[in-house]
Amino acid sequence: VQLQASGGGLVQAGGSLRLSCVASGGTFSTYAMGWFRQAPGKEREFVASISRRGDKTTYVDSVKGRFTISRDNDKNTAYLQMNSLKPEDTDVYYCAAVSVSGTARMAATYDYWGQGTLVTVSS
Repeated sequence: VQLQASGGGLVQAGGSLRLSCVASGGTFSTYAMGWFRQAPGKEREFVASISRRGDKTTYVDSVKGRFTISRDNDKNTAYLQMNSLKPEDTDVYYCAAVSVSGTARMAATYDYWGQGTLVTVSS
C-alpha cells in the first residue's frame, strides 16, 4: 500500500487545515488508518486513528474536540480536519495504515506510512 499525504501549510493560530491521505495499491477498506506527528529530535506522536469502516475513532487528549479523523472508502482517502490550531500543533504529520480491526494508537503497530506533510501554526 502506498500512502500520499497532503494538505499541510502555514496557518495562524485559531485557523483550520484539512489533511488528506490517499491510498493506492491495496484494498483501502481493509486497513485502519492513523495520523501521527513528529517534531525534529522527538518521537513520533499518535494523533488519531479510525477503524476500517469509520465507526470507531480515537484521539490523543491534546487534540480532542479540535481535530476530527474521517475516511471515504470509495475515494481511498483518509482525512484529518484540524480546527482551532495552536502553535504547539506545529509538526510534520504522517498518515499510516494497518490491517487490523478497530483502531490503533501505537506507531509500531502500523505497516505502511506516507511521507510527511508539514503543518506550521504561527502565533
